[in-house]
Amino acid sequence: MTAGRGDPELLDRMVGSSLGWLARWRTRFRLPPDVTTDADPNHTLKPLGELAELTQFIASAHPRADLRSAAAELFAFAWRETGEGELFVELIRGEPYATYPVEIYGAFAQAGLRHPAVEALALTTTGLRGWRVAREDHTRTLAVLNAERRIGLPQHGDFDDEFSRTGLGVLPEPWALDGKAAYGLTHDVFHLTDWGRDRRRLAPETAAYLRLWLPSWLENWLDEQLLDLVGELLAIAAILPAAPYDAAAWRRLAAAQAADGSVPESTAVPRPTDPTETFRACYHSTLVTAFAATLARIAAAGAGTEPVAADDAVAAARQLPFESEAAL
Repeated sequence: MTAGRGDPELLDRMVGSSLGWLARWRTRFRLPPDVTTDADPNHTLKPLGELAELTQFIASAHPRADLRSAAAELFAFAWRETGEGELFVELIRGEPYATYPVEIYGAFAQAGLRHPAVEALALTTTGLRGWRVAREDHTRTLAVLNAERRIGLPQHGDFDDEFSRTGLGVLPEPWALDGKAAYGLTHDVFHLTDWGRDRRRLAPETAAYLRLWLPSWLENWLDEQLLDLVGELLAIAAILPAAPYDAAAWRRLAAAQAADGSVPESTAVPRPTDPTETFRACYHSTLVTAFAATLARIAAAGAGTEPVAADDAVAAARQLPFESEAAL
């Protein structure tokens, strides 16, 4: 790895291609009518929330205006899919203890897109005794605390204390890291640093640990052809102090990106032919590629990760709806 010596042309091409595919397939992010009752949130709200989270970052931080604009249109689409926040009113009323409506809403609130009824309900539900019960893991609790911070709600726990109990916080034996633990580790960093916006929150000991072991982890999961995890690890590298850049890993990820801009979660299995399965196999890793390449591009430009055009996403979200689109 080399410090801060990225390839802007390669990185910009990867971001643009990824956003292009996401824009062409955005109808697949649309929410079904039964989203508040019978729909599987892993196939409905989760994809839309990830779209909002990562395009909001790109729209506010990428050095190139055209790529910020492309991301802002996708972020605007996501906001409109929530009924400009009305969906979260239904979700919170239906599941007062559920964290995911607050987590997803937090990405919009951070961009200045707010809904008074959502905030009134969230202020009540996050103060309930049941809300203080630990989530299924400490990484998820970090996500909740970060959402509370974004919205401006009282935080129900101490961020640093919670981080110390996460998979990354205990500095696990690097040779024993399996895939599930690796995903948790990357998200510990994302939530701690607010998705790369505040890299200073990484303690020197944590940053040194990651810098030492990232190259071997990257090599391992490149060999395993698990591209969404490779993208997440490259994003972590770009968040570290001096942003070490693994040129070989980036070239391998770029080579795995299809001509249409999509990146499969894994190249070890055949690409699906059914459009629904194609979307599910590609949307997350394609989003992660755009996000990681944006972080690396910022580092290559010698900039911090402070937003350079924070109002772009909000302005796009307040424009008229997109024209009618045919479903893929």
